[in-house]
Amino acid sequence: MKEQLPKQVYTNEYREQAVLLITRDGLSTAEAARRLSMSLKTLANWVKRAKDGRLPAASNIGQRVVSEEQAEVSRLRRENAELRMERDILKKATAYFASESLRGMR
Repeated sequence: MKEQLPKQVYTNEYREQAVLLITRDGLSTAEAARRLSMSLKTLANWVKRAKDGRLPAASNIGQRVVSEEQAEVSRLRRENAELRMERDILKKATAYFASESLRGMR
C-alpha cells in the first residue's frame, strides 16, 4: 500500500528563487528540479507561468506553507517509499529466480 504524501504549497519567494535558477543562472529545468528535490513538471509549469507573467500565489486558503525542513522530510519519505517498493520487487524476483533454478536442477 502506497503512503499518501501531503500536497506541498511553496512560498512565492521559493517559487521565484527556483525560477531564477533557470532564467538567471542558466540551469536546465531538470538540473534545477534535481537540486531542489522537486517535480520537474511543477518547476516547468512555474517557469512557463513566470514567463507569461502569471506565477500563482502560494496563499491558498486551507493549505499550509511548507518549510525547507518539511519539504526535506517529505522528499525523504517519498524516496523511502520508492526504495521499499524497489526492495519488495527485488525480493519477489529473487524468490522467483531461486525457485526456477531449483526446478532446473531436478
